[in-house]
Amino acid sequence: MKTGIYITNTERSTGRSLVALGIFKLLLSKVSRVGYFRPIINDQPQGKRDNHIETMLKYFNLDMEYKEAYGFTMSQVVKYLNRDQEARLIEKIIEQYKALEERYDFIVVEGADFADRGVAIEFELDIEIAKNLALPTILVSSARGKEVKDAASNLDLAVKTCAELDVNVVSVFMNRVPGKDLDEMKKELQAVIPAATAIEIIPEIKLLGSPTVKEIQEELGATVLMGHDLLGKQVDKIDVGAMHLRNFLDRLGENSLIITPGDRSDIILGALQANVSSNYPNISGILVTGGLPPRKAIRKLIEGLSTIVPIIMVDDVTFDAANKVANVKPKIRPGITRKIDLSISTFEKYVDTEFLVDRFRNYHTDVVTPHMFQYSLVAKAKSGKKHIVLPEGTDNRILTAAISLVEQNVVDITLLGKRTEITAKASELGLKIPENIQVINPVESEHYEDYWRTYYELRKHKNVLEDMARDTMADVSFFGTMMVYKGHADGMVSGAAHTTAHTIIPALQFVKTRPGVSTVSSCFFMCLDDHVSVFGDCAVNVNPTADQLAEIAVSSADSAKAFGIEPKVAMLSYSSGTSGLGAEVDKVRAATEKAQALRPDLKIEGPIQYDAAVDPSVGKSKMPNSEVAGQASVLIFPDLNTGNNTYKAVQRETGALAIGPMLQGLNKPVNDLSRGCTVEDIFNTVVITAIQAQEGF
Repeated sequence: MKTGIYITNTERSTGRSLVALGIFKLLLSKVSRVGYFRPIINDQPQGKRDNHIETMLKYFNLDMEYKEAYGFTMSQVVKYLNRDQEARLIEKIIEQYKALEERYDFIVVEGADFADRGVAIEFELDIEIAKNLALPTILVSSARGKEVKDAASNLDLAVKTCAELDVNVVSVFMNRVPGKDLDEMKKELQAVIPAATAIEIIPEIKLLGSPTVKEIQEELGATVLMGHDLLGKQVDKIDVGAMHLRNFLDRLGENSLIITPGDRSDIILGALQANVSSNYPNISGILVTGGLPPRKAIRKLIEGLSTIVPIIMVDDVTFDAANKVANVKPKIRPGITRKIDLSISTFEKYVDTEFLVDRFRNYHTDVVTPHMFQYSLVAKAKSGKKHIVLPEGTDNRILTAAISLVEQNVVDITLLGKRTEITAKASELGLKIPENIQVINPVESEHYEDYWRTYYELRKHKNVLEDMARDTMADVSFFGTMMVYKGHADGMVSGAAHTTAHTIIPALQFVKTRPGVSTVSSCFFMCLDDHVSVFGDCAVNVNPTADQLAEIAVSSADSAKAFGIEPKVAMLSYSSGTSGLGAEVDKVRAATEKAQALRPDLKIEGPIQYDAAVDPSVGKSKMPNSEVAGQASVLIFPDLNTGNNTYKAVQRETGALAIGPMLQGLNKPVNDLSRGCTVEDIFNTVVITAIQAQEGF
């Protein structure tokens, strides 16, 4: 059944974006095709686009054109209303919505921003659109700056207005509630909101309520003088540098933006020195005014500092610039993914998401999209949180992924390396290491001696001496692997800055393989448009024997099952069934027989060609009696050359998301990254490592 949700404000600046992002992410985990639509948007400056549409399209990688995602600009709406053509306006909006409904199973619709005409007029128009689209509606309100009773009363009035217009409000969100008022707000809303309407309360989140330096730079049209990659720093306070330095320093606040004339070199240098001093708070950036950049000698001095902050410049005088900065409202923007991630994790933390799904989704689908699969992985990882060690603590991508994982409460993280180096690297990226991320320098660890002595005992038969063991355990990969071996971490992910061998060798030396397994292999989860396939082995074994192929097939089938995929195993070759001849096809045929003997409970077919394995019509034609042909979910390649090239070809040509490689067969989970990995790759690999730890493999 085609359906959707209408999300609208009761007033300006309610934080509706947080709700829309959270609901959209939730739906992507449950529904195959989700669309996005805004009936009315504000007029944009020449060449600019609606910020929230851009955020949704880019963050969720939606298969939509910008123009498809909205109906009319506010100036166009005014023309319709001035000509008494409201009915025609709504008809056109319905027409556009229905066109999207043909393409998508579920559509998230967001109402107006209430920024041009009166709030009451826009609210009534929004509700009229919701009524004519016949959509269940969510009302979002804000408690910021209000007494609890007043905030509850405003929302109560909005719900009653909707009821009078026959609009079904299935849920209300009271956003930005001070932490001390959460319980009182819940009681007040329960007293006035109908029992059939769900009540969700989200507290004020400081990081979402403050703009970033980038937002300020864009709003003021400021020139970036230095620190282009640090513009994501949060601004919680404004400090104007117009007095003597000795007096100014006493007024510095945490995460403040310093506003000062460009010729005040003393303020600029003093602020930078305070930023690196443990006796003063961190600053977010410096805004120099009057169109005066710091002198060349000063800039040279700044560029030589080990730690800097973004410095931007405007032509305005200091007073005007400070007023403009004070009026910058924080927004969810496409390029600030950390704020988007925080919005989504906040939604997931405080909202009964499953209840919302039951309210809004009236049909079932067997389709598994990449978003759905990723969501299920993260949800599973969260259900039994594990501790993962990341040896490459100073890598930018590792740091970014680690902070995101911890902020979303997916896993516990330990980073290996020197704390000063890791903290400095995070600061350069505009990030702050959360207190619950553990940072360990191997040689300073309380476990260092125990670790190297353990390694010595395990490897002395290989002529490893005590001095060699000490040196070896100072290596982050060996130390991280020993943490896993000792049970001080549940799994390890490495390889962003190290070779595959550097990651795997320690695991082979002392973590070793599970009982009954002699072959360590790998698999990828290939997330295609409507399903997920498991590809093995595409990363480890160059030319496996028939016995090894059989083990790879069994391990990959077990991996598929552990991750919610029914294993139907295809042993791939260049021929199907009994028709082919040759040493390679004979190897696959022998491997198939061995795998079937090892695990008679599994559906395993081979040799079989790729098209016969995945295409139902081809499978029926070539192997009509097979339970696997045409519906294989686990594809086993005969060698690394074939497997590695195939997974990359599928990934590049179809746009499939490849999650992995995931190592199989070890006693405890250790996984290798590509040195060209992205933050998303690291995030996903840590998640699957955590799930492996849950499953005990």
